[in-house]
Amino acid sequence: MSNPILKQLGHQAYEPTIQRMVDLVSLELFEEEIWFLSHPPVYTLGTAASKEHILNPKNIEIIQTDRGGEVTYHGPGQLVIYFLIDVKKRNLGPRKLVEMLENYLLALLKEYKIDGSLICGSPGVYVNHAKIASIGLRIKKGRSYHGISLNTDMDLSPFYGINPCGYKGLQVTQLVDLNKDAKFPDVEKRAMALAKELFK
Repeated sequence: MSNPILKQLGHQAYEPTIQRMVDLVSLELFEEEIWFLSHPPVYTLGTAASKEHILNPKNIEIIQTDRGGEVTYHGPGQLVIYFLIDVKKRNLGPRKLVEMLENYLLALLKEYKIDGSLICGSPGVYVNHAKIASIGLRIKKGRSYHGISLNTDMDLSPFYGINPCGYKGLQVTQLVDLNKDAKFPDVEKRAMALAKELFK
């Protein structure tokens, strides 16, 4: 199979972006794509999410989604990467795809001399027990959508309005606090370069 098309989409509203993904993976003639973007402030609930984990949303919109996982926050300065992949043709099960994405994130952190870690049963990537990246996917008719969010250079305070990923007191961190050179444009550039090798 050929490599997925990489698309740099800039700052995009959440709901129209999700609808575009749903429409794309529903096409009979489907071409794989990986999207790189950010969203305005929004809390999103996965299929396993409980609204009890939203503690103090203030004026941030809350949206129910069809991805896996619990509640999370998206906002400016967070790199979001969506993977529209034909997992059936690639013979990738959900667990294998999550493992690939976790390793991809660990490799991206290494670019900034940051050692990430994994926690069994809790998809995503951590640094010193603080979550730096979340993974939430949906696979429908053999095709994946949604993806990962990497806290890059953002305001982290909205995470304290929720129990991130359903865990009370879970700490979060971001790249720029661990390496001052990890600014959003550079991180996105490096993430795109690594993504070119991901599905070879």
